[in-house]
Amino acid sequence: MAAARATQGHVDRARRLATDPAARQRRAAVLKLPLRVEDVGGCLKAAQELVDAAAEDAKQLAEEVDDKETEEMKAALGGGQGSRMPRGTAGVMKDLEDKQKRRRTRTQRDSLDLALTDLTAFYRDVLALQLGSRVAIANADAEEALERLARAGSRSPRCAVSRRSARAGRRSTAMWRRCSRWRR
Repeated sequence: MAAARATQGHVDRARRLATDPAARQRRAAVLKLPLRVEDVGGCLKAAQELVDAAAEDAKQLAEEVDDKETEEMKAALGGGQGSRMPRGTAGVMKDLEDKQKRRRTRTQRDSLDLALTDLTAFYRDVLALQLGSRVAIANADAEEALERLARAGSRSPRCAVSRRSARAGRRSTAMWRRCSRWRR
């Protein structure tokens, strides 16, 4: 139930959170970011950590799938383990490499998208707590952090909305600057 609430109805992601400890650890790390970020430098460092984690996830998935896929393609084209490939198969192998590269990039972007979705839901919960809303929070497993941020004096509802909007790609520069002091 907690995984379903945390993913806000995304069934595949909820299943993954419920069954994959690594996915739960990555999500927990993402939800700790708002507590660590106090200034622009910290924000940039956190963003780089997200990108690096996404790249590592994509690399792991690629290693699992790409080697097997490449060996299967070589076998189908008549090339054996360690032997030369028949003439005319270089194009097919190049197409496979391109497909694998696109999949790696897509996986990295999907991982970043999930992290940003988690952060958006986190700040939605902060805003709900600040406004005293009766709506159930999505991140019940991070309730202590949510309440801490909701109580913090420099994190008014207006600032929470500004940060949430910035993460969703609709940055209001003037409001962002007014709310950019990240004190605990």
